[in-house]
Amino acid sequence: MDIKNIKKLIDLMKANDLSEFEMEEEGFRLAIKRKNGADQVVFSPPSAPAMMMAPAVAAPVPAAPAPASAAPAAEEAGKKYLEIKSPIVGTFYRAPAPDADPFVSVGQQIESETVVCVIEAMKVMNEIKAEVKGVVRKVLVDNATPVQFGQVLFLVEPV
Repeated sequence: MDIKNIKKLIDLMKANDLSEFEMEEEGFRLAIKRKNGADQVVFSPPSAPAMMMAPAVAAPVPAAPAPASAAPAAEEAGKKYLEIKSPIVGTFYRAPAPDADPFVSVGQQIESETVVCVIEAMKVMNEIKAEVKGVVRKVLVDNATPVQFGQVLFLVEPV
C-alpha cells in the first residue's frame, strides 16, 4: 500500500468521524488511530519490523490487546482445531435475520465457501465465508456482539 492510499484512508476516516482503522492483508498490517485531530499510522510490510510513516504521522500505535476469548481459543486450537477469524471490526451476527436460523451450528460440516456469519461494519452487512473445510466444534462469540479484527469466531475440526 502506498502513501497516497493511506492518505485517502485518513481522509475517509475524517469525513466519517472514525477514530480507528486497522487492516491486515498477506502479512501487511496497517493501523490508523486519530486522537484530538492527530493522525497516527503504523504499518508492517511482510517480514519487516513495524515502521512509522511520514508526513501525517505522530507516533507508532501500540498493538491492541488480544480479545478475552483469544486465550481459550488458542488452548483449544492446539487440540487440532482450525480457527475462523474476523477479517474486520464490526458486529457479529450468526443469522441473516433475527428470526432466521443460524448460518452454521456446532456439529455441522462446512466447506470453504460456506457462509458462517455476517459482520456489520458501517451499516454494511459482510458475509464471512469459512475458508476452511471441516466440522464446526465451537462458536466463540455471542450473537449481536462487537468483534475485533483477527478475533477468533469459530473453531473447526478439519476433515
